[in-house]
Amino acid sequence: MKLPPFFEEDRLAVDAQLEKLMPAESAQPSSIHTAMRYSVFAGGKRIRPILCLEAARIFQADAAAALYPGCAIEFIHTYSLIHDDLPALYNDDLRRGKPTCHKKFGEATAILAGDALLTLAFETIAAAPVSSERRVAMVTEIASAAGTVNGMVGGQVADLEAEGKPIRPEMLEYIHRSKTAALIRASITAGALCIGAPAEDVERLRCFGETIGWAFQVTDDILDVEESSAALGKTAGKDIAQQKATYPSVFGLERSHQIAKELASKGIAELNAYGERADRLRAVAEFLVHRRS
Repeated sequence: MKLPPFFEEDRLAVDAQLEKLMPAESAQPSSIHTAMRYSVFAGGKRIRPILCLEAARIFQADAAAALYPGCAIEFIHTYSLIHDDLPALYNDDLRRGKPTCHKKFGEATAILAGDALLTLAFETIAAAPVSSERRVAMVTEIASAAGTVNGMVGGQVADLEAEGKPIRPEMLEYIHRSKTAALIRASITAGALCIGAPAEDVERLRCFGETIGWAFQVTDDILDVEESSAALGKTAGKDIAQQKATYPSVFGLERSHQIAKELASKGIAELNAYGERADRLRAVAEFLVHRRS
């Protein structure tokens, strides 16, 4: 499935904002800024900030303010990838088709680059041109999604602890909903919170984001089996090699495809209340579960 036509326009807007928010390579200490920029601008579809933008656009055509939480989440996502790739975690040499940060700059600089991006994320939310109440709501939402209780870090810990062990479907669901879906959910709810959407709409979009993020990770598991390293931009087959807990390993490929499709349908149904206003957000969601890379 191809990216929707508006996606490139959004991606360019996100990249321009990331450029404004990030320190220049020449800023001291230049070594850390070079490493941060290398990882942020190494590629990537900018799915999370685009979800943030398009969620905001359901309620307001001018969604420029949502670039701030969107970019903050991209910084958090990139920091998590830098740390994931380290030898102590998943030990990978390739990310977005390029050498991983620690392969390019060394482990110490990579660790600090990840730390710096996480810190920059919250500085970015604090700079969003919205009311203090909305900034606080976004910080709460995003920090929770990136943390340990049903959040990204908690999911990563459970994922590491499950390697090479039999796993119950309930724990597999917990890992996927925490490790990946939580930050995708926060991307969408932060867009709604940034624009001041009513509480009932924030909750509806939270359900949408949780489910579509879960479907996204199931699809990621499938692609690790079905696609090449060249197509994925990262090492294919790594899940099997590391005996990771994945949907194909528990349910098989055919059932995993069915699960991803069922989750996508359930999540996208949450957008029915918005009609045509959610067409762009719906298109991004459909791409997430039909993509091949």
